[in-house]
Amino acid sequence: MDLKSKKAEFHTPKNEVSALNYWQETRDTHIAVAQEMFETQFEAFDKLVDTAVEAIKRGNKIIMFGNGGSASDAQHIVAEMSIKLKKERSPIAALSLSLDASAITACANDFGFDEIFSRQIRTLGYEGDIAIGLSTSGNSENILKGLKKAKRMGMTCVGFTGKTGGKMPPLCDIILHVPHTDPGRIQEMHITLGHMFVGVLEQKLGLV
Repeated sequence: MDLKSKKAEFHTPKNEVSALNYWQETRDTHIAVAQEMFETQFEAFDKLVDTAVEAIKRGNKIIMFGNGGSASDAQHIVAEMSIKLKKERSPIAALSLSLDASAITACANDFGFDEIFSRQIRTLGYEGDIAIGLSTSGNSENILKGLKKAKRMGMTCVGFTGKTGGKMPPLCDIILHVPHTDPGRIQEMHITLGHMFVGVLEQKLGLV
């Protein structure tokens, strides 16, 4: 496709688009979602922290996985556990299942995309580990299958999801709901939860 053809794909909006209106609407929604999350999700967050501290102290690890933006969020949070959040300290054992392109594509090709996480959990997971699946809808089949496999292996299953949680709640020992349905707003809060999780984990493990 040449440059001229690409330009033809864009159209002039029927109504004037205001960056200020979009800015203000997004700001207001973000603040409202954050406030409701902080008011409702502490009990689940506190349980996750205590469970993670126990798991890490006994030599287990945290495994995170998600699709698309949630895959990036999982990688982001895991990097801050295995490297650091702010201060230099000993690493926290954690891994993200979206990093191995060879394993993902081989599994997707041979067994189907729905199996890309369950297969890796079967390979890398151990009883007592913590499996954290990120899904804004709670209905991603590969996330659900990953959690099912983790549960059968004796791992603690955790969900980071949106308002309803979709099909995730019955599969999770701990679930954190962001009270919204828009993926962007949900993922913003998943990163906030991830930063707080790593920060308090560092302190409770005596690493900082």
